Amino acid sequence: MTATSAAPTTSRSRVPEGVTVVVMSRDRREDLLATLPRHEAPVVLVDNGSTDGTADAVRAALPEVTVLPLAENVGARARTIGAGHAGTEFVAFADDDSWWAPGDLARAAAIMRAHPRLAVLNARVLVGPEERLDPLCPELAASPLGTPAHLPGPRLLGFIGCAAMVRTEAFLAVDGFDPVVRFPGEEERLSLDLAAAGWDIAYVDSVTVHHHPSTRRHDPAARRTAIWRSKVLTAVMRLPVRDVVRTVVAALRTGAPERRGLRRALPDLPAALRRRRRLPAEVLADLRLLDGDAK
Repeated sequence: MTATSAAPTTSRSRVPEGVTVVVMSRDRREDLLATLPRHEAPVVLVDNGSTDGTADAVRAALPEVTVLPLAENVGARARTIGAGHAGTEFVAFADDDSWWAPGDLARAAAIMRAHPRLAVLNARVLVGPEERLDPLCPELAASPLGTPAHLPGPRLLGFIGCAAMVRTEAFLAVDGFDPVVRFPGEEERLSLDLAAAGWDIAYVDSVTVHHHPSTRRHDPAARRTAIWRSKVLTAVMRLPVRDVVRTVVAALRTGAPERRGLRRALPDLPAALRRRRRLPAEVLADLRLLDGDAK
């Protein structure tokens, strides 16, 4: 029997020491009631202003879950709130439609303890009941940044939010996910700031996260719009002016969803500019390598 066909895990006999699972969600009550029991560590659910009774339903069905209800949708900042509340050495992120494979929370924590400069471990992601490898994973495995001897896998400058375990100290030291970018595409700014602070991110395919995409997902065009909004704001906060211009021009030339993303970034530009801090040269060099730009 595979992990995805098995009944949800309710035993806490394999609870990994020093790990909390932080889940953010909005209006996906039924998905949560199915996935939350699968987690093998204490769970903090941060509810992003749901209107479907999520908080009350989870408290009633799963009293062992800590529920932090927010009055409004703060996007990925909810994960930062959850990590601050958790107070454990490590935090594993999961979405309302994902969970870590049995035993792999403990495995990931052991890997991170063995690699003290590792701030984020990105697990392998298997999608759906058929367990298809997420198409992003081969890209991460082939990272042009290589696999330094001090890391357990290829070095990255990004990660998949629902498949990451973070070292809480490092995550909070760079302010976690910020209130400007919100969601999706929130991983980029955080990854760049961790690299600037001397921390590492690595892809580790011996650790698995299962992702069964919710049936209540946004349409692809809307998601592209939201991602480009995040790209523009991240560029303004961290990249040289010429790269900000490149990002804006790319948004204008790519298509209607990307142009909408640019427009939707405009109200948050003042907040992004207040947080602007240019990256060090070595991080910019790595970023250009990943982008295929040697200039």
